Amino acid sequence: MAWPYCAFVGFFLLGAVVSTAATDAEVDQRVEALLSRMTLDEKIGQMSQSDRLMTPFSDEVRQLIRQGRWGSLFNAGNPAERAEAQRIARTETRLGIPILFGRDVIHGYRTIFPIPLGQAATWDPDIVEQAGRTAAREASAEGIRWTFAPMIDIARDPRWGRIAESPGEDPYLASIFAAAMVRGFQGTSLADPSAIAACAKHFAGYGAAEAGRDYNSTWIAEILLRDVYLRPFHAAVDAGVASFMTSFNALNGVPSSGNEFLLRRILRDEWKFPGLVVSDYQSITEMTLHGYAADARDAAREAANAGVDMEMVSTAYFDHLKSLVSSGAVAGKTIDDAVRHILRLKFLLGLFDAPIPAAQTVTVTPESLAVAQKAATESVVLLKNDQNLLPLSDTVGSLAVIGPMADAPVDQLGTWTIDWRTEDVRTPLAELRQMLGNGRVLYAPGLKTSRDSSHDGFAAARDAADRADAAVLFLGEEQILSGEARSRAFLNLPGAQEELVEEVAKAGKPVVAVIMAGRPLTFHDTAARAGAILYAWHPGTMGGPAIADLLFGRAVPSGRLPVTFPRAVGQVPIYYAHLNTGRPASASELGIPMGTPAKPTGYTSKYIDVDVTPEYPFGYGLSYTNFTYENLRLSAPSVAMGGSLTISADIANRGRREGTEVVQLYIHDVVASVAQPVRLLKGFRRVALKPGEMRTVSFAIRTEDLAFYNQQMKLVTEPGRFEVWIAPDAEHGIKGEFVVK
Repeated sequence: MAWPYCAFVGFFLLGAVVSTAATDAEVDQRVEALLSRMTLDEKIGQMSQSDRLMTPFSDEVRQLIRQGRWGSLFNAGNPAERAEAQRIARTETRLGIPILFGRDVIHGYRTIFPIPLGQAATWDPDIVEQAGRTAAREASAEGIRWTFAPMIDIARDPRWGRIAESPGEDPYLASIFAAAMVRGFQGTSLADPSAIAACAKHFAGYGAAEAGRDYNSTWIAEILLRDVYLRPFHAAVDAGVASFMTSFNALNGVPSSGNEFLLRRILRDEWKFPGLVVSDYQSITEMTLHGYAADARDAAREAANAGVDMEMVSTAYFDHLKSLVSSGAVAGKTIDDAVRHILRLKFLLGLFDAPIPAAQTVTVTPESLAVAQKAATESVVLLKNDQNLLPLSDTVGSLAVIGPMADAPVDQLGTWTIDWRTEDVRTPLAELRQMLGNGRVLYAPGLKTSRDSSHDGFAAARDAADRADAAVLFLGEEQILSGEARSRAFLNLPGAQEELVEEVAKAGKPVVAVIMAGRPLTFHDTAARAGAILYAWHPGTMGGPAIADLLFGRAVPSGRLPVTFPRAVGQVPIYYAHLNTGRPASASELGIPMGTPAKPTGYTSKYIDVDVTPEYPFGYGLSYTNFTYENLRLSAPSVAMGGSLTISADIANRGRREGTEVVQLYIHDVVASVAQPVRLLKGFRRVALKPGEMRTVSFAIRTEDLAFYNQQMKLVTEPGRFEVWIAPDAEHGIKGEFVVK
């Protein structure tokens, strides 16, 4: 595929300025001119990334920069230190090669947006792109021009803590958001000073770690790898992503940082990716612990030959590449190709040409907060709303605000937040007090943290509920319970939160549960006691205003689940796009009570102690109004190979409030040479409808959209019968059929 090199502000051949925009050839010419002047030591320096600016900016560090020791610095220093380090690199090194500063700008920089799993719950690529653009502007203003995001691993196991960083379980939805995040970070031109280079990670299969344990092995058949786990990465390449990061895991026994199949055959040869590949943190030297490399020297050889251009933090490249080249174990061309990728990105970013940035500190702005609030509002999913308990009336006399997550600024931000400030964060408690007045808000946290098992605060919480007209419980996981190295064997609300809900419910008042978490949790008993449930993920800086607006109807929920919620952890992994099996459970076998084995009946694929269906299906989410789906129709009963057809339905708002419905299109290939999932998402639309309004929603499907990888690893569409649904989620909808000829 053609690589979309962006317009470049100027063309320099090591000095002379040309006013015309640089072409691909001109960028390559600059790279080759510089590469021809570099020593092997300087090349290896470019292939090395360090975290040394995370420690004091010492004279030793300054001297190492002058020597060209590092091509990139990781999560490095403050703006003043980065500016000084760049000044040294640009003016005091032999060739003046700038440093590429990278940082974990995962879901915001100073302004924090919902965690990526929450952003996926918006089903709104436009707001996700806006969030990435805002983060890029803030980070680039402080000298950061490379982010280690988006993380686009397909995740179907909520025990894995890094599901919080993922766009969820579905390759189509993840691909849409992968492209949106890349566009947001990189803008229309990498040369724009407000752009930062995106990094698609973790390549590949990391989200399928055994038993949900972080860093663990993955075993993925090639058909599944290509049809599911690689699709978002391919979408990122199509969107022009500047870099890739390898993953910690071994894929089918081969660590990703030494995996030629992934990095050369697929990424370079098949996808023609021309950008930079960086290892994950010390993942090259960790190949010795995998048992794949004998020592650091062996690991450096494996990684370089597999196609890793830059080593993150560990020093196997710096310590051993020179001798490996001398011995012929690593070819000089391999080194040159790696350095070409690094230099090309630096030229595309304009790092050689732009003025050395002055140190400055960014702050949140009304514009950034508005984007954060919109993203948070759209991310919240209404899971239950018995008897239209929500929205609460503005005339409610008093409101009990209870729970450890009601006023926990750091915890509502979620994982991977480095540059936030406490004063920027608006919690639900603070916003409700501002909205209702202090006298109408009765606050009792009940628990000190989400993990607190003490009942010492229960009496005050019960008293608040007794005196209030309604109670809102803010529950979930605190920040440190999700993210990297935060795998959980149990998915229940931690600590004594379930007992707190039980105690508050005894007051007999209406109970609303707001759950803030980095993953799907199991909360069956809480769901039974609460009249309404809002799942708010970790919503970021503006989570408080977003939640308050939703509670009181100033906004209407429109979030939808990007991942299936299990009834119990024993169902994991559970996802909607499963195969039917030869013995699927029948409708008569559903409704098994949870926990106590029922009398076994039938030899089908089910459990005997919990319903086989999820607690909440993929794509699910309620509103404060009611939508109907009617009159499914197809533009033709069949379509010729290479053609397309249109599938339409009438969506109507039958309630009394304006709302936004996320209309979803699912397909099932009924008979194929490789058994296909019972449903596959192939499209979606966010549709805003006023009360009484009806709109026809149409999806165009091309036969190539129906393609899958066959047993020969060829991407094919096969003729035959297809089922199609236009639906509100992955379990419901109105159904039709068509034939591909």
